[in-house]
Amino acid sequence: MLGHASKRFRIWGCVVKMAEREQIIDELRLDYEGLFDANDLYLTIDKWFRDKGYDKRELKNIEHVKPEGKFIELWIMPWKKITDYAKIEIKIRMQMFDIKEVEVEKDKHKVKLNQGRIQMVFDGYLTTDYENKWEGKPTYVFLRTIFDKFVYKGYTARFQSQVAEDVNHIHTTVKSFLNLYRF
Repeated sequence: MLGHASKRFRIWGCVVKMAEREQIIDELRLDYEGLFDANDLYLTIDKWFRDKGYDKRELKNIEHVKPEGKFIELWIMPWKKITDYAKIEIKIRMQMFDIKEVEVEKDKHKVKLNQGRIQMVFDGYLTTDYENKWEGKPTYVFLRTIFDKFVYKGYTARFQSQVAEDVNHIHTTVKSFLNLYRF
């Protein structure tokens, strides 16, 4: 556990507290340089999240063509509700540098692949009270704190381990996918 973060906004002079987000995995990195298929990489990540029941949210998608090759930056933040009170969010920041299309012979067939460098960063979050049901009155906030500390402690620990497991699994899946292209 790396810490808690909750957002506060001032609306019409009142401070409104939003859902509490706890960062479970902080900047799990994956670096790769060599041959790969960018479209298959996207499809592999997308399929993994669909199979695990996540809804995908794209935060950033940038592509620049440069003389040395393409630069692609993609940030996604898939999320999955665990209960009406808690949800998992996984943030993936992917940057691809100097991407060029090359033709490679594999099993006596010519195949078009991409060559370049990839940097990926994975973060995992557990967000609680994402519907702000416990933030209406000070009494609710107090009760929520008591329940979180004593009653739901076991559930929260299980949710935290599920976040860590999912982030590590998608990291391993992407790493395995990229290792398929090593000749």
